Amino acid sequence: MIRRTHPALSAWAWLVYAFLYLPIIVLVVFSFNDSRFGATWAGFTTKWYGVLFARADVREALVHTLEIALISTLVSTVLGTLVGLGLWRYTLRFRTALTGLLVLPIVVPDVVMGVSLLMFYSFVRQGLERAGWSFDNGFWTVLLAHVTFQISYVALTVRSRLAGYGPELEEAARDLGASGWESFRRIILPLAMPGVLAGALLAFTLSLDDFVVTYFTSGSGFSTLPVLIYTNVKRGVTPDINALSALLVLVTVVAIVAANALLRPRRGA
Repeated sequence: MIRRTHPALSAWAWLVYAFLYLPIIVLVVFSFNDSRFGATWAGFTTKWYGVLFARADVREALVHTLEIALISTLVSTVLGTLVGLGLWRYTLRFRTALTGLLVLPIVVPDVVMGVSLLMFYSFVRQGLERAGWSFDNGFWTVLLAHVTFQISYVALTVRSRLAGYGPELEEAARDLGASGWESFRRIILPLAMPGVLAGALLAFTLSLDDFVVTYFTSGSGFSTLPVLIYTNVKRGVTPDINALSALLVLVTVVAIVAANALLRPRRGA
């Protein structure tokens, strides 16, 4: 039997969706507004996208954002995959505690994580300065901060992907003469690969959109696209900033849809 949803519940759901997505739709629409300032529609134009990429600060922030996102995604995918495989394959004594530590960076508020990393970097800076070394917040501090919270997403995604499989597959491969490396390469890795790719896409999206942690861990003269948007919005919202935000939304949506597609169960899997 098909149970029909109560009209009041459907209306409430549509109100929630409208509250969540209407601001994004308005932002995208006004990125094509011909008016320089204000919320008055003055006609359709795409010139702000050209103006956007003509700005040197936007190009520099774009390079920083992509560098941080790509490198941190590569590092966190490798480390997170190893952690996820370890949690799935081995019966560890403190497995519950380790899982809790992995979940912690996900549930802790971003502002708490940003402040804690800022204090950690300040402590490291003091120690290095006593030893005669210089240390400033910038590319490497932001990169390390992003890897810190990306690992959890990748590890949990990989472990979830393999949760439905037991060690019997690997044991059967070993019984048929496969070595440990061959059983991993031909059995375990292909099964885990959708989770690895989905975790990598999630990590890339999180790095691309991150503002709070980046704001606390980046120094003066180093800016990513979210930080640049915040800096410009303080002086007023303009169509070129709307265009930049719309592009970030587009990349995020594409990455999330791709990650969900990779995690979707397939026939015979």
